[in-house]
Amino acid sequence: MRIRDLREDCDMTQKEVASYLNIKQNTYSQYETGQRQLPIEHLIALAKLYNTSTDYILGLTDKK
Repeated sequence: MRIRDLREDCDMTQKEVASYLNIKQNTYSQYETGQRQLPIEHLIALAKLYNTSTDYILGLTDKK
């Protein structure tokens, strides 16, 4: 998944994104490392935050 690159491109910390999602920072960290599945509602929220598609986040397309 590309959520780490998107977060870094927006100059955001894991803590900031976790706060946006109303989750703990370590939970978000596990999403980035693939240790935990990203729930659909968080996938959608991240797509809105980064102004991109869910397909891009999931790696189904290279078109932002």
